[in-house]
Amino acid sequence: MVDLIVKEGAQLIKLARDAMKTYLVDGREMDPPSGVPESFLQTKGIFLTLEIYPTHGIRGYIGFPYPDQPLAYTTIRAAIGTAIGDMRFQEISENELDKIVLRITITSEPKKITAKDPKDIIKQIVIGRDGLIAQAGRHIGRLLPQVAVEQGWNEEEFLSRLCIHAGLPSYAWQEGKVEISTFTAQIFEEETPGGAVKEVKLKTY
Repeated sequence: MVDLIVKEGAQLIKLARDAMKTYLVDGREMDPPSGVPESFLQTKGIFLTLEIYPTHGIRGYIGFPYPDQPLAYTTIRAAIGTAIGDMRFQEISENELDKIVLRITITSEPKKITAKDPKDIIKQIVIGRDGLIAQAGRHIGRLLPQVAVEQGWNEEEFLSRLCIHAGLPSYAWQEGKVEISTFTAQIFEEETPGGAVKEVKLKTY
């Protein structure tokens, strides 16, 4: 995974914010500005979260774990998607932009866990480092690394919650019929709407 410095993380969040504003005001998808960092040209997954400030209630969320475009373009798509395409929430209005904070999670390519015994799956997961994807047929669920840390889950709880998130029984990961993949992430977030950006470092255990 290409590690971004905080300055680049701030540029990426600004790109997302500008893309939302451009679409909401002009109804068009903006192009990435010229001279973007080389890291923005890499093909990486991205999850974008919008939170109401200062309560941090979720206002929108969308992810592209299997991107087919450079990071800059995927960020623009995610920004527009969270603004108008998340069916769980009302569309964002232009007036709301100064009332929300953005968090961007840049993800690595998922890697499938190969294990004959469920205990071996657990051994390949590090809380705070790994995000998880579960897939069984049309059922699919994804949880970012920070979710397990925020909830205080251990590896088994993380897997069980993942399966529930995918619409499967909590124990499905133990039956050998669910494909489990891991991915790592780098997280940047605004401290205030449009304000300073920091990198979020997760504790591993």
